[in-house]
Amino acid sequence: MATSGTRRLITLPAALLATGTLVTATATSGAAHTQSSGRTDTPAAAPSRSGTPTSTVDRVADFYGAYIDVLYDTGNGRLARALRGHYLTAGLRHSLARWESTHHKDGVLRVKGVPTAWKVVYNDSGMGRCWSRVTLTWKDSRGHVHHTRLMVQSDLTTRLISAIKTDA
Repeated sequence: MATSGTRRLITLPAALLATGTLVTATATSGAAHTQSSGRTDTPAAAPSRSGTPTSTVDRVADFYGAYIDVLYDTGNGRLARALRGHYLTAGLRHSLARWESTHHKDGVLRVKGVPTAWKVVYNDSGMGRCWSRVTLTWKDSRGHVHHTRLMVQSDLTTRLISAIKTDA
């Protein structure tokens, strides 16, 4: 606490400046006064996310987002299998089981562990199929970032994911 006759300037953290107004407080003998800097910069827009249940690319993004969240939060295999049951074709689930027993990695992610971020974009479509490009971001124990890129095929009629392959 400040003693009588001394002043100290307290600046609020940058996270509190989202209103675009810099606010400072001056403490004098335990009393606080606020003043505005008059700054009128507008803050950057918050990222938005949207989607539609009829888009195969949105469904791929929904699947990867939910799947990664489940593994990151709980590592719950039962819930991850339920997500696979909802979003993946039966044929792909059987194919992934064979791939995983051979490679000892998660077939959906194509590696062990859980990525720190994901991104899904439209790649191509034709003959009743849509290909989405999935980029998974990983950080190692030293903070180095690397990426895994996957090509994910969806059936346009059912919107189910029917193939996952590593993108070279």
